[in-house]
Amino acid sequence: MPLKKKRSSTGPWLLSAVLVVGATAVAIVIWQQATRPARGSRPVASSPPAGTQGPAAAAGAIRHPIAQATPAPASTAPLPALDASDADVAGALLALAGEGALDGLLQRDQVIRRIVATVDALPRQSVASEILPVRTPKGAFLVERAGGGITPSPRNAERYAPYLQVLQRVDPKALVAWYVRRYPLFQQAYRDLGYPRGYFNDRLVVAIDDMLEAPEPQAPVQLVQPQVFYRYADTDLEARSAGQKLLMRLGPADEAQVKSKLRVLRGLLTGSGLPAEASVH
Repeated sequence: MPLKKKRSSTGPWLLSAVLVVGATAVAIVIWQQATRPARGSRPVASSPPAGTQGPAAAAGAIRHPIAQATPAPASTAPLPALDASDADVAGALLALAGEGALDGLLQRDQVIRRIVATVDALPRQSVASEILPVRTPKGAFLVERAGGGITPSPRNAERYAPYLQVLQRVDPKALVAWYVRRYPLFQQAYRDLGYPRGYFNDRLVVAIDDMLEAPEPQAPVQLVQPQVFYRYADTDLEARSAGQKLLMRLGPADEAQVKSKLRVLRGLLTGSGLPAEASVH
Protein backbone atom coordinates (compact mmCIF):
# COMPACT_ATOMS: atom_id res chain seq x y z
CA MET A 1 0.00 0.00 0.00
CA PRO A 2 1.22 3.56 -0.61
CA LEU A 3 2.92 5.15 2.35
CA LYS A 4 0.48 7.06 4.50
CA LYS A 5 1.81 10.36 5.74
CA LYS A 6 0.88 13.50 7.60
CA ARG A 7 1.91 16.89 6.31
CA SER A 8 3.53 19.35 8.60
CA SER A 9 2.64 23.02 8.38
CA THR A 10 5.13 25.28 6.69
CA GLY A 11 8.09 26.56 8.62
CA PRO A 12 11.81 26.05 9.21
CA TRP A 13 11.75 22.25 9.24
CA LEU A 14 14.87 20.50 8.21
CA LEU A 15 14.36 17.31 6.48
CA SER A 16 15.49 13.98 5.86
CA ALA A 17 16.37 13.33 2.49
CA VAL A 18 19.09 13.78 0.12
CA LEU A 19 19.10 9.95 0.57
CA VAL A 20 18.66 11.53 -2.64
CA VAL A 21 18.68 8.14 -3.86
CA GLY A 22 19.65 6.15 -1.00
CA ALA A 23 22.21 7.61 1.27
CA THR A 24 22.02 11.16 0.22
CA ALA A 25 18.78 11.44 2.05
CA VAL A 26 20.69 10.31 4.99
CA ALA A 27 22.41 13.64 5.19
CA ILE A 28 19.11 15.35 4.95
CA VAL A 29 17.48 14.10 8.07
CA ILE A 30 19.91 16.30 9.73
CA TRP A 31 17.59 19.21 10.34
CA GLN A 32 14.19 17.58 10.03
CA GLN A 33 12.70 18.22 13.43
CA ALA A 34 15.42 20.38 14.82
CA THR A 35 13.86 23.79 14.88
CA ARG A 36 10.32 22.96 15.75
CA PRO A 37 8.28 20.27 17.43
CA ALA A 38 5.52 18.60 15.47
CA ARG A 39 2.24 20.43 15.86
CA GLY A 40 -1.23 19.14 15.25
CA SER A 41 -1.21 17.65 11.79
CA ARG A 42 -3.83 16.16 9.58
CA PRO A 43 -3.84 13.09 7.34
CA VAL A 44 -2.74 13.69 3.79
CA ALA A 45 -3.77 11.71 0.75
CA SER A 46 -1.11 9.83 -1.16
CA SER A 47 -1.54 12.17 -4.12
CA PRO A 48 0.57 15.35 -4.39
CA PRO A 49 -0.88 18.81 -3.78
CA ALA A 50 -2.96 20.20 -6.62
CA GLY A 51 -0.99 22.03 -9.26
CA THR A 52 2.39 20.53 -8.31
CA GLN A 53 2.93 18.45 -11.41
CA GLY A 54 5.09 20.46 -13.79
CA PRO A 55 4.74 20.67 -17.57
CA ALA A 56 7.04 17.74 -18.16
CA ALA A 57 5.07 15.49 -15.83
CA ALA A 58 1.75 16.63 -17.23
CA ALA A 59 2.84 15.98 -20.79
CA GLY A 60 4.55 12.71 -19.99
CA ALA A 61 7.89 14.02 -21.29
CA ILE A 62 11.02 12.44 -19.78
CA ARG A 63 13.95 14.80 -19.39
CA HIS A 64 16.47 12.52 -17.71
CA PRO A 65 15.90 8.89 -18.72
CA ILE A 66 17.50 6.49 -16.30
CA ALA A 67 19.17 4.70 -19.21
CA GLN A 68 21.61 7.63 -19.34
CA ALA A 69 22.80 7.02 -15.78
CA THR A 70 26.06 5.21 -15.24
CA PRO A 71 27.11 2.66 -14.29
CA ALA A 72 24.51 0.27 -15.69
CA PRO A 73 23.21 -2.42 -13.33
CA ALA A 74 25.36 -5.52 -13.31
CA SER A 75 22.61 -7.93 -12.30
CA THR A 76 19.63 -8.99 -14.39
CA ALA A 77 18.00 -11.07 -11.64
CA PRO A 78 14.30 -10.31 -11.09
CA LEU A 79 13.53 -7.57 -8.59
CA PRO A 80 11.28 -8.26 -5.61
CA ALA A 81 7.82 -6.70 -5.58
CA LEU A 82 7.80 -3.16 -4.21
CA ASP A 83 5.98 -4.06 -1.00
CA ALA A 84 8.28 -7.04 -0.46
CA SER A 85 11.50 -5.17 -1.20
CA ASP A 86 12.42 -3.85 2.25
CA ALA A 87 14.92 -6.55 3.17
CA ASP A 88 16.73 -6.28 -0.17
CA VAL A 89 16.74 -2.48 -0.21
CA ALA A 90 17.74 -1.99 3.43
CA GLY A 91 20.42 -4.66 3.23
CA ALA A 92 21.98 -3.06 0.16
CA LEU A 93 21.94 0.42 1.71
CA LEU A 94 23.53 -0.82 4.92
CA ALA A 95 26.27 -2.45 2.86
CA LEU A 96 26.86 0.73 0.84
CA ALA A 97 27.32 2.78 4.01
CA GLY A 98 29.68 0.18 5.46
CA GLU A 99 30.76 -0.73 8.99
CA GLY A 100 27.33 -0.36 10.55
CA ALA A 101 27.20 3.38 9.75
CA LEU A 102 23.49 3.25 8.99
CA ASP A 103 22.51 0.96 11.86
CA GLY A 104 20.07 2.79 14.07
CA LEU A 105 19.53 5.52 11.47
CA LEU A 106 17.71 3.82 8.60
CA GLN A 107 13.96 3.23 8.77
CA ARG A 108 13.66 -0.32 7.46
CA ASP A 109 10.01 -0.39 6.47
CA GLN A 110 8.68 0.97 3.16
CA VAL A 111 12.18 2.19 2.39
CA ILE A 112 11.67 3.06 -1.25
CA ARG A 113 8.28 4.66 -0.64
CA ARG A 114 9.86 6.81 2.10
CA ILE A 115 12.72 7.89 -0.16
CA VAL A 116 10.37 8.77 -3.01
CA ALA A 117 7.97 10.74 -0.80
CA THR A 118 10.84 12.63 0.84
CA VAL A 119 12.56 13.50 -2.43
CA ASP A 120 9.24 14.67 -3.87
CA ALA A 121 8.71 16.97 -0.85
CA LEU A 122 12.17 18.55 -0.71
CA PRO A 123 11.47 21.38 -3.19
CA ARG A 124 8.32 22.26 -1.23
CA GLN A 125 8.00 24.13 2.06
CA SER A 126 7.86 21.18 4.44
CA VAL A 127 8.41 17.47 4.83
CA ALA A 128 6.36 15.31 7.18
CA SER A 129 8.43 13.41 9.74
CA GLU A 130 6.35 10.27 9.18
CA ILE A 131 7.72 9.77 5.67
CA LEU A 132 11.43 10.13 6.39
CA PRO A 133 13.70 7.22 5.39
CA VAL A 134 16.01 7.87 8.34
CA ARG A 135 15.39 8.60 11.99
CA THR A 136 15.66 12.18 13.21
CA PRO A 137 18.64 13.27 15.34
CA LYS A 138 18.53 12.66 19.06
CA GLY A 139 18.33 15.52 21.51
CA ALA A 140 16.97 19.04 21.30
CA PHE A 141 17.87 21.74 18.80
CA LEU A 142 20.24 24.18 20.53
CA VAL A 143 20.41 27.95 20.13
CA GLU A 144 22.55 30.75 21.51
CA ARG A 145 21.14 34.02 22.77
CA ALA A 146 23.24 37.16 22.92
CA GLY A 147 22.43 40.84 22.62
CA GLY A 148 18.77 40.12 22.11
CA GLY A 149 19.51 37.87 19.11
CA ILE A 150 19.05 34.12 18.60
CA THR A 151 21.36 31.99 16.46
CA PRO A 152 21.79 28.21 16.00
CA SER A 153 24.40 26.76 18.30
CA PRO A 154 27.55 25.22 16.76
CA ARG A 155 26.99 22.34 19.20
CA ASN A 156 24.21 21.06 16.94
CA ALA A 157 26.92 19.70 14.66
CA GLU A 158 27.46 16.81 17.08
CA ARG A 159 23.89 15.62 16.46
CA TYR A 160 24.32 15.60 12.72
CA ALA A 161 27.82 14.11 12.51
CA PRO A 162 26.65 10.47 12.03
CA TYR A 163 24.58 11.47 8.98
CA LEU A 164 27.38 13.40 7.34
CA GLN A 165 29.76 10.52 8.00
CA VAL A 166 27.47 8.25 6.00
CA LEU A 167 27.44 10.78 3.18
CA GLN A 168 31.24 10.87 3.17
CA ARG A 169 31.58 7.09 3.10
CA VAL A 170 29.17 6.22 0.31
CA ASP A 171 30.71 5.90 -3.16
CA PRO A 172 28.45 7.90 -5.54
CA LYS A 173 28.97 5.45 -8.40
CA ALA A 174 27.99 2.50 -6.22
CA LEU A 175 25.00 4.43 -4.92
CA VAL A 176 23.79 5.27 -8.43
CA ALA A 177 24.34 1.67 -9.53
CA TRP A 178 22.15 0.56 -6.59
CA TYR A 179 19.50 3.08 -7.64
CA VAL A 180 19.56 2.20 -11.34
CA ARG A 181 19.26 -1.49 -10.55
CA ARG A 182 16.11 -0.84 -8.48
CA TYR A 183 14.73 2.02 -10.53
CA PRO A 184 11.50 0.21 -11.54
CA LEU A 185 10.59 0.08 -7.85
CA PHE A 186 11.23 3.82 -7.44
CA GLN A 187 9.14 4.52 -10.51
CA GLN A 188 6.25 2.41 -9.23
CA ALA A 189 6.36 4.15 -5.84
CA TYR A 190 6.32 7.56 -7.53
CA ARG A 191 3.26 6.65 -9.58
CA ASP A 192 1.56 5.26 -6.48
CA LEU A 193 2.27 8.59 -4.77
CA GLY A 194 -0.05 10.28 -7.26
CA TYR A 195 1.99 10.87 -10.43
CA PRO A 196 0.65 8.30 -12.92
CA ARG A 197 2.52 9.94 -15.78
CA GLY A 198 5.43 11.28 -13.77
CA TYR A 199 9.05 10.15 -13.98
CA PHE A 200 10.84 9.87 -10.64
CA ASN A 201 14.37 10.45 -11.90
CA ASP A 202 13.23 13.81 -13.29
CA ARG A 203 11.79 14.73 -9.88
CA LEU A 204 15.02 13.66 -8.20
CA VAL A 205 17.02 15.96 -10.48
CA VAL A 206 14.57 18.80 -9.72
CA ALA A 207 15.14 18.24 -5.98
CA ILE A 208 18.91 18.25 -6.42
CA ASP A 209 18.86 21.39 -8.57
CA ASP A 210 16.67 23.17 -6.04
CA MET A 211 19.06 22.37 -3.20
CA LEU A 212 22.07 23.47 -5.24
CA GLU A 213 20.46 26.93 -5.42
CA ALA A 214 20.49 27.30 -1.64
CA PRO A 215 22.16 30.50 -0.39
CA GLU A 216 25.38 30.13 1.56
CA PRO A 217 25.15 32.46 4.59
CA GLN A 218 28.58 33.05 6.08
CA ALA A 219 27.59 34.76 9.33
CA PRO A 220 25.49 33.03 12.00
CA VAL A 221 21.90 33.13 10.78
CA GLN A 222 19.49 35.06 12.97
CA LEU A 223 16.39 33.27 14.21
CA VAL A 224 13.20 34.51 15.79
CA GLN A 225 10.83 32.69 18.10
CA PRO A 226 7.35 34.18 17.66
CA GLN A 227 5.77 31.25 19.49
CA VAL A 228 7.19 27.84 20.41
CA PHE A 229 9.30 27.12 17.34
CA TYR A 230 12.04 29.06 15.60
CA ARG A 231 11.94 30.76 12.24
CA TYR A 232 14.48 32.62 10.16
CA ALA A 233 14.48 36.34 10.89
CA ASP A 234 15.24 36.95 7.19
CA THR A 235 11.93 36.52 5.35
CA ASP A 236 13.73 35.51 2.14
CA LEU A 237 15.45 32.63 3.92
CA GLU A 238 12.21 31.65 5.67
CA ALA A 239 10.47 31.40 2.28
CA ARG A 240 13.03 28.95 0.88
CA SER A 241 12.22 25.31 0.20
CA ALA A 242 12.69 22.62 2.80
CA GLY A 243 15.72 21.25 0.93
CA GLN A 244 17.41 24.65 0.76
CA LYS A 245 16.79 25.29 4.46
CA LEU A 246 18.41 21.98 5.22
CA LEU A 247 21.61 22.95 3.48
CA MET A 248 21.71 26.49 4.86
CA ARG A 249 21.51 25.26 8.42
CA LEU A 250 24.40 22.89 8.02
CA GLY A 251 26.80 25.81 7.99
CA PRO A 252 29.06 26.92 5.09
CA ALA A 253 31.60 24.08 5.28
CA ASP A 254 29.13 21.22 5.51
CA GLU A 255 26.80 22.85 2.98
CA ALA A 256 29.66 22.98 0.48
CA GLN A 257 30.47 19.32 1.19
CA VAL A 258 26.88 18.19 0.58
CA LYS A 259 26.58 20.32 -2.57
CA SER A 260 29.76 18.77 -3.94
CA LYS A 261 28.28 15.30 -3.43
CA LEU A 262 25.01 16.39 -5.02
CA ARG A 263 26.80 17.68 -8.13
CA VAL A 264 28.53 14.32 -8.54
CA LEU A 265 25.24 12.46 -8.15
CA ARG A 266 23.50 14.77 -10.60
CA GLY A 267 26.17 14.17 -13.22
CA LEU A 268 25.84 10.42 -12.83
CA LEU A 269 22.03 10.49 -12.79
CA THR A 270 21.73 12.59 -15.94
CA GLY A 271 24.57 11.08 -17.94
CA SER A 272 26.38 14.43 -18.07
CA GLY A 273 29.44 13.08 -16.31
CA LEU A 274 31.28 14.21 -13.20
CA PRO A 275 32.10 17.85 -12.42
CA ALA A 276 35.70 18.68 -13.31
CA GLU A 277 36.66 19.23 -9.68
CA ALA A 278 34.72 16.26 -8.31
CA SER A 279 36.13 13.20 -6.67
CA VAL A 280 33.93 10.17 -6.25
CA HIS A 281 35.78 8.87 -3.23
